[in-house]
Amino acid sequence: MPDVDGFDEFYRGSRQRLLGFVYALTGDLAEAQDAVQEAYVRAWQRWSTVGRYDDPEAWVRVVASRIAVSRWRSLRSRARAYLRHGATEAVPAPNTDTVEVVAALRRLPEEQRTALALYYLLGMPVAEVARETNAPVGTVKARLSRGRTALAGLLAVPDLEEAADA
Repeated sequence: MPDVDGFDEFYRGSRQRLLGFVYALTGDLAEAQDAVQEAYVRAWQRWSTVGRYDDPEAWVRVVASRIAVSRWRSLRSRARAYLRHGATEAVPAPNTDTVEVVAALRRLPEEQRTALALYYLLGMPVAEVARETNAPVGTVKARLSRGRTALAGLLAVPDLEEAADA
């Protein structure tokens, strides 16, 4: 079992220095915090070994800087790929009908919403929806029926004559 008190003392004594160091490397506080946090997690997982080093802070500093550099290289590679392949095609905005249906679905209970999405959007048969949701087939059928009824009520278009009388 790791030396919890020893690690806590080490962490409290070194965290600000390491964060400052990695922040200076990255120029991005959030990236520095993520890299340092990951390095401390790795140190904790190996604390029985790392804690016996002459300078455990040096080990964490190297790990944190490698994590930061690795993330930087990944971002640079993605940027190069973007330049090489160009921007992706713009995805058209959803039409108003889609927005209304999604808004109405959000108002349904989760079980009905899930059943409707699996059945209608993914085209799953009722039996497969039942397996996916760990519910009996009859329950899925009831959820689909109740969901359709509720959705129809939420999406009901007001009668033009009623709107004119209002």
